Amino acid sequence: MKKIIIIAILAIAFSSCSGFIEEENLSNVTAETFYNTEEGFNALVNANYNQLREIYGDDAYVFCGGTDLYSDGRESGPEGLMQYSQLNSSSEGVDQLYRSCYKAIQTANTALYYANITGQTSNLDQLIGEVKYLRANAYFLLVQTYGGVGIVTDYITSPQLEFERNEASEVYEVIIQDLQDALTTVSDGAFTGRVNKRAVQHLFAKVYLTRAYEGYGDSTDFDTAAAYAEDAIAGQALTIPFAELWFPGNELNAETIFSVQFDAASVSTNPTELGHKQANWFGPYLGGSEVAGSAGYRTYTLLPTDFALELFTEEDERYDATFMTEALWRYYADFDGNNPTGDVRHFYVPQWMTQAEVDAYALLHPEAEIHDYGTYGAAVVSLDYQTIPAKKFDDPTAPYENDGRVSTRDIVLSRLAETYLIAAEAYLNTNPGLGLQRLNAVRERAGLSTPLTTYNIDDVLDERGRELFGEYHRWFDLKRTGKLVERAVAHNYLIETGNFSGANGELKILRPIPQSALDLNQNRDFPQNPAYQ
Repeated sequence: MKKIIIIAILAIAFSSCSGFIEEENLSNVTAETFYNTEEGFNALVNANYNQLREIYGDDAYVFCGGTDLYSDGRESGPEGLMQYSQLNSSSEGVDQLYRSCYKAIQTANTALYYANITGQTSNLDQLIGEVKYLRANAYFLLVQTYGGVGIVTDYITSPQLEFERNEASEVYEVIIQDLQDALTTVSDGAFTGRVNKRAVQHLFAKVYLTRAYEGYGDSTDFDTAAAYAEDAIAGQALTIPFAELWFPGNELNAETIFSVQFDAASVSTNPTELGHKQANWFGPYLGGSEVAGSAGYRTYTLLPTDFALELFTEEDERYDATFMTEALWRYYADFDGNNPTGDVRHFYVPQWMTQAEVDAYALLHPEAEIHDYGTYGAAVVSLDYQTIPAKKFDDPTAPYENDGRVSTRDIVLSRLAETYLIAAEAYLNTNPGLGLQRLNAVRERAGLSTPLTTYNIDDVLDERGRELFGEYHRWFDLKRTGKLVERAVAHNYLIETGNFSGANGELKILRPIPQSALDLNQNRDFPQNPAYQ
């Protein structure tokens, strides 16, 4: 592998986070001595886990914006990421993953450097495997988002003035090697917050599935993806009711394969900055601090599109577990799991209710404003409560804070139902019969009594939309399958085909390399992605 040094990493490491500087500065003899001890090395590994909070804890636009499921409502997210028409290398949010992932990579490289000189312990190989998984995850996010990027596997102690760009195929080689190393060393036990073998298998399956669509992919990638997915499934059935999966505080359930860990104690020193924002998205304003008992801050952006709502049928149990059909005045104050108490202020009529049923409901709840079906998707740009709220990630313990990172629920990155759907997508290209079994198992757990007898990639994407709404996968799903333009144009009211038109006749599929990284680089031959040149 070529030795490539990226100036952007050092710009992040030495200027964007003073705490990171203090922790990683090798000019500090005390720090170097500390990392050579078992306690110090464990702290360094824990710092790698903490980087997950930075990757996933802030704005969700890079994961969800500009897709078929979410769009702007009364307020607007970054126009480039949400609509593509103004997407360029200086657009708001395009550097989010670039910065946070390279910071994670540098933290991983630091740990791997000290792993060679720290005191040997019985679990050292396991910790190295965990770090390599985390580095692979960061590179996987980068290569999906930006294409080929610079590969860095060395610990960097001083700024470099030039860097090169590797091919995407080379980045995948690094990812696969890291995951291979991790698979043989991480724990084979149950998930308790640290990387284990199932987490590696799940990510491995997704990596091979994603590469399979690329021209440089191997002809066996779909088969390999299915095999790793089956290893991660390990014969486990989907048995937990969907609503129970998302009961606040139950994120660490038997179907969770890997998640970003949060808790109130760990953010107590700065409770409005050290949590995360997942509870802020996917719904309108619910009254906030002026409501008795308060309701968490909502952004009015990344609201569910009409298409997202139309995906569900009456028997699908995921609808009521995902969306708040009844908006309550004292929602958080009277919070009782998925059945909170309190006066109904707004009712969002599901598409399957008859007019007679709506009239009967209105008689029982004269205090409620009735929102007819078809009138409360993201395209309704009006007042509070006019679009349907999503409740899947609600955190009744979070303080109200305008745009603050206040939620301390875990962010679930990998779970068993998605592993089933990865297998179904891979089998679509190799063994559709087995794929149907995996797809129908997800549908059956959701209460859908009629199994599919045939399926295509759109069926897989629709099922992922129902099962994984809000779970930070959608942009990657559409980009991976080549459906981003088609589905965003068809189902997002703010996006037209022309929005994707970029320079050189190229479409804006990949995000642009951030201008800040290009400006720091003295290698003027470093290529920008073609659509932004």
